[in-house]
Amino acid sequence: MKIVKKIKDLRSHISGMEGNTGFVPTMGYLHDGHSDLIRTSIRDNDNTIVSIFVNPEQFCEGEDLDRYPMDMERDIDILNTLGVNVLFLPDKMEIYPSGYKTFVTVREMDEVLCGRSRPGHFTGVATIVLKLINIIEPHYVYFGKKDAQQLIILKQMISDLNISSEVKSVDIRRDLDGLALSSRNSYLSEKGRKSALVISESLKYAEYLINEKRITDAGIIKKNIADLILKIGDVEIDYIEIVSLRNLEDLDKINLNSTLIAIAAYIEGVRLIDNIIFGEI
Repeated sequence: MKIVKKIKDLRSHISGMEGNTGFVPTMGYLHDGHSDLIRTSIRDNDNTIVSIFVNPEQFCEGEDLDRYPMDMERDIDILNTLGVNVLFLPDKMEIYPSGYKTFVTVREMDEVLCGRSRPGHFTGVATIVLKLINIIEPHYVYFGKKDAQQLIILKQMISDLNISSEVKSVDIRRDLDGLALSSRNSYLSEKGRKSALVISESLKYAEYLINEKRITDAGIIKKNIADLILKIGDVEIDYIEIVSLRNLEDLDKINLNSTLIAIAAYIEGVRLIDNIIFGEI
């Protein structure tokens, strides 16, 4: 695996590659969810490029940028084992040089769900993804469905700006106990991790109510989710939302072809997200 830190060197290396290129942007501290994305890219493409960049522009005031987990030696070992062709490892000044002023906003869609609690977050996400796509020009770019709002917003951006790269989505990877994999899970104590399981359990219960009990009223589903979560005293709900996969607008009724049920909650001060999806993103 070739490790590249400068944009000009990456572009020079890419110019000599043949065949399709898949790209997986990450912030490092890789887990099996990232590995699923990378394996899918390797399966589908002749070349796979992974980036590791902890993007400061997607962290809001008071968030965990300074303590975001990092283990570069471990990440490099994982990428080598998986068979990645290139690791792009830029520093902050390479991405945001002195005098940088340009940012990308996907209006309205970035103001709901996580956007309400994290103003400016999705502007940071859209900006870094657009920059990386412009640098690498991949045929395909891979994202996980756990960050469903991010995935929907980035697909909108790529469509709106006529970007030739195609977005590919990969299913949520869960631990054996059902917890959706996340780098932030490492912040949780053993007790906190057990409490966090109520998030995936409540979503599984919602899926049961919809598929087996044929309940389609969004208000009833949200209430059942909330009631289950609130039985766990140390879980603070940020939001429970039922929205359209197409535009993230609130739904009154579950549409089995285009619905996102999304949860964000705090456990021990750690903000976790999870979801279930009816339909295809």
